Amino acid sequence: MTIFIVETFVVKAEKSGDLMPLMKRSLKYAKQNPKKFKFKSYKLFSKMFGGVYGSYVGISEYDSLADYEQEYSTTMKDAQLMKMMQEFMQLIVEGSYSISLWNGVM
Repeated sequence: MTIFIVETFVVKAEKSGDLMPLMKRSLKYAKQNPKKFKFKSYKLFSKMFGGVYGSYVGISEYDSLADYEQEYSTTMKDAQLMKMMQEFMQLIVEGSYSISLWNGVM
């Protein structure tokens, strides 16, 4: 059963130019380490109008919950990825990050 991990966050206005280079570096790292990462696809969306300025939604697709759990347990032990995660947390508005799991129904 396909699942989607949906992450939402708001980037600090003064850090908006730093997000895309970090995201590109993270995706490059994932492609260079395919045994650690199980996602089938990743899309990042930015809000164009309405709501809070600097809002983003990232959606990762997995074949199963087990694939996500395996990736999570592996990547949380990866020092380089944890460094990128710390960099990411410096870019976003405190308290704006959320993560949820969705399953496809159609």
